[in-house]
Amino acid sequence: MKALIQRVSQAKVSVDQKIVGQIAIGYVVLLGVGPNDTEKEADFLANKIVNLRILEDSDGKMNLSLKNIKGSILSISQFTLFADTRKGNRPSFLNAAPPKQAHRLYDHFNQTLRDLGIEVETGVFGAHMIIDFIADGPVTISFDTDS
Repeated sequence: MKALIQRVSQAKVSVDQKIVGQIAIGYVVLLGVGPNDTEKEADFLANKIVNLRILEDSDGKMNLSLKNIKGSILSISQFTLFADTRKGNRPSFLNAAPPKQAHRLYDHFNQTLRDLGIEVETGVFGAHMIIDFIADGPVTISFDTDS
C-alpha cells in the first residue's frame, strides 16, 4: 500500500463540478492499493498517519499529530501511485490492485481512520475528481508498506 500525505490548511474534492468532500486543517491522503495488500497494511498505515507528528506546535516545530489538533483527512483513492514508468512513455498500472479489492481496502482504511477518532472526507472511488488544496509548508510525506 502506498500513501502520499500533503499537509493542508484546507482542501476539497469535486466530481462533476459538485463538491463531494471538504476539510479545513489536516491532510490530503492519496492512497494506492497493491495486489498483495490486506487489512493489515491498511490498519498499519491508518495508525501511522493519525499519529504522524508533522503539524506545528506553538514554537513552529513539527511536533503535533492530527489527534492533537483535531485535524481532518481528505482521502482520495489513487491507483496511479503504482505506475510503472520504467519502459516507454506510457505508464503501466499492472502493479495496482484490481478495482474491487482496492475499493474494499480503501473503504477499510477510511473506516479505520474514523475508528481512530479522525474526521474523514472522501472522493468518489473510480471517478474523475478535481482536488483543490492549499499546501501548508509545504509538507509532503510518502509511505510504502513494502519498504
